[in-house]
Amino acid sequence: MQDASNTELIRRKFEALVDDLDERARRRWAAVEAEALGRGGISIVARATGMSRVTVRAGLRELDDPDPLPSSCQRRSGGGRKPDDQTQPGLRDALDALIEPATRGSPTNPLRWTCKSTRRLAKELWRQGFAASASTVRRLLRQMGYSLQANRKTREGKQHPDRDGQFRHIHRRIMAQKRRRAPSISVDTKKKEVLGNLKNPGQSYRPKGKPTEVDVHDFPNPELGKAVPYGVYDIAGNEAWVSVGISHDTAEFAVEAIRRWWSQLGCKRYSKAGRLLVTADSGGSNSSRSRLWKLELQALADEIGLIIEVCHYPPGTSKWNKIEHRVFCHITRNWAGEPLETAEVVVEAIARTTTETGLELHAWLDANTYEKGRKVTDQELTQCKIKKHRYHGEWNYEIQPRI
Repeated sequence: MQDASNTELIRRKFEALVDDLDERARRRWAAVEAEALGRGGISIVARATGMSRVTVRAGLRELDDPDPLPSSCQRRSGGGRKPDDQTQPGLRDALDALIEPATRGSPTNPLRWTCKSTRRLAKELWRQGFAASASTVRRLLRQMGYSLQANRKTREGKQHPDRDGQFRHIHRRIMAQKRRRAPSISVDTKKKEVLGNLKNPGQSYRPKGKPTEVDVHDFPNPELGKAVPYGVYDIAGNEAWVSVGISHDTAEFAVEAIRRWWSQLGCKRYSKAGRLLVTADSGGSNSSRSRLWKLELQALADEIGLIIEVCHYPPGTSKWNKIEHRVFCHITRNWAGEPLETAEVVVEAIARTTTETGLELHAWLDANTYEKGRKVTDQELTQCKIKKHRYHGEWNYEIQPRI
């Protein structure tokens, strides 16, 4: 009976003080109470507080220690359980070998085709004779300088020796157009979007617990097809026109988008201009080697009566094109998390895109059908009035009206 009453008394004391005591103070308090109870005191205190008997004995040793710990320390240096990488020599090296990129393609690597999660890494270490849990692997990876990281698009491939020179040339031509109050546009095709009630990356605000329900599988619907946004960005005016096609991304479609921009926006702002500068990538529908691109631009030059000057970015530098980071990124952010069910939805989402810098976006649906693989003969190309610049004529040229 006496032990039971002592246990209850110690328990009440502990509950009243536990929130105000740190680890060292709890240990020493328990030792004081056990010493006051005398024989059996360690067991009574351990039972009442939930501490282990080892902890209470450690507190008793601290009370008798002639060289006590400073009040700021919880335990002596070196105390506690030793880290696994100290008790198991070679653990770090074995872990590093499992995730070292140089061994990723080795046919003998057991993790060659598996996801390298901490659980899988721990399981493989167990197979090699090491005792390490997933949390231990996670701690060791942090100590070794590893962290979870996504891919980053930074490698542009082989650089052309005149890459920077072409950038400077394009900049000079844009500045020259600006001084003349003439138009400079940046053109490109945005990523094609599969239409349907499909998951679109990103998030949007919805009532809690009521996300937009979309199809489980992202299989393309042949009846709905794809949306092909082709953008024309007015560099000086911070205004863009986007044609959303439902056919193929061809040079004919690209030039039609430029024609629409000029008839709807450009001719009103640049009514006295005599020259139009087009900056574009070196590939795709507006490729520097595309005969159809040049033929269609010739037709446009004849129609609007302007000299069309074209400057292409060097191969592998498409992300430097101004329309990429001044228009397309904002469109992607605007429709994030919104299923693009129809081409009309794509047009509406593009048209309502705005930025704090005052970007204006106009969009229309181009329902025309454009034929792929259209060939341009040598005779048709020779009839084009193309004048190549002295500096990299394959990238820089102008097309003059034939009228």
